[in-house]
Amino acid sequence: MPRILALALALVIAASQAAAAALPEFTDLAEKAGGAVVNISTVKIVKREDQMQEFFRFHKRGTPFDDFFEQFDRYFQQRPDQRPRKERSLGSGFIISDDGFIVTNNHVIANADEVSVNLQGGQKPYPAEIIGRDPDTDLALLKIKTDAKLPTLAFGDSDSTKVGQWVVAIGNPFGLDHTVTAGIVSAKGRIIGSGPFDDFIQTDASINPGNSGGPLLNMNGDVVGINTAIVASGQGIGFAIPSNMAKKVIAQLKDNQKVSRGWLGVTIQDVDENTAKALELDSPRGALIASVLPGQPAEKSGVKAGDVIIRIEKDDIKDANALLRRIAGLAPGEKIDVTVWRSGREKKLRVTLGERETRELAQAEQPDEAQPEAALGLALRPVDPREAQALGMDSPQGLLVTGVAEGSPAQDGEIRPGDVIIQANQQLVNSVAEFKTILSGDAMKKGVLLLLIQRQGQSVFRTITLPAE
Repeated sequence: MPRILALALALVIAASQAAAAALPEFTDLAEKAGGAVVNISTVKIVKREDQMQEFFRFHKRGTPFDDFFEQFDRYFQQRPDQRPRKERSLGSGFIISDDGFIVTNNHVIANADEVSVNLQGGQKPYPAEIIGRDPDTDLALLKIKTDAKLPTLAFGDSDSTKVGQWVVAIGNPFGLDHTVTAGIVSAKGRIIGSGPFDDFIQTDASINPGNSGGPLLNMNGDVVGINTAIVASGQGIGFAIPSNMAKKVIAQLKDNQKVSRGWLGVTIQDVDENTAKALELDSPRGALIASVLPGQPAEKSGVKAGDVIIRIEKDDIKDANALLRRIAGLAPGEKIDVTVWRSGREKKLRVTLGERETRELAQAEQPDEAQPEAALGLALRPVDPREAQALGMDSPQGLLVTGVAEGSPAQDGEIRPGDVIIQANQQLVNSVAEFKTILSGDAMKKGVLLLLIQRQGQSVFRTITLPAE
């Protein structure tokens, strides 16, 4: 019996040792990378006024107490606690060149009046110059001046990073210098609604306030992401900007102090199953063109509303977000091949890109569902000249939705009174008779109806599955 217990104990110990040996060792990585991670401090000057002072100022006009309130104002102006105050905040960053260029998040330094950088083990902070900022990707580039040759980190290849791989985050959460946490890549390509080019790496390595701008490292010590966002209500959920996106942005900020992006001049939306069926596309893929802006690169190159962009150069386009990122990654003036799906087949167009402004490259609001005429619960009539003028149209066109029946397919599809149907199955419709012809012909044959709708100044496509009868 003692021999059996001893053997069992030996097996347990061996298994524990084997499991421990399988876990990665982060000591060398933390030591080598830590010196290039910095603490970023910002100061914002805020002018403050006492709420009570504001209350009295608001109420004083035209009252018998004007003299009193003037004395009240003078009192507040003389109070020392009414002087501007300083708001301080902390973040992280990392050095990418030994002469002092530092990467961080834009939100770490946005609106700051003073920015300073503390190096690991440093005795004093260094004032930092903001070289450039890119709010769309939440990235910023700083520069400090020092005679010392600084330790650096290099960007790795985020595309080759796989879900399940170990990663390490280094930063200053809650002001705690050079905190090291480890975890795995939980997911890639996350869209969290923070900006037009969302493509985040999700990780369960602990990320907290103050980690923003710090590096997410692979086991080789390469930066595969810039820690940016957390889910406040959850644990083990953090997001990092992929390094392959970041290094393009940072290179432009370093060279030009700004980022220039390609621009097509379209509004786009995803392709769902019904839309794919209506367009005779083999699967839901690509980016559907809801509208083409007049005089912009897409229109000049022959792109039309109703086209589906399925390929840029040799890269397949998965969805609208992928198109946004792909075009934004190209330079203004660049000539590219754009493959669209039109009338049941592929068509290649040559497009010379424009330059994207911050407000441009709109992504159409995601479509609701929709459905057709009387049997589908729609009341329609042509748009009259007065309505066309109110809707901002050059001339009357399309069919105005004047009513949607309760419990109808149209209501279920969230078609709304006031919508204007411009096209049905990619054919212009200006009369109810034209609409019915399309409905009973092409739409019934396909089993779906594709509508181009103008709603509150925006063009969106709706796809409708027709009842079997």
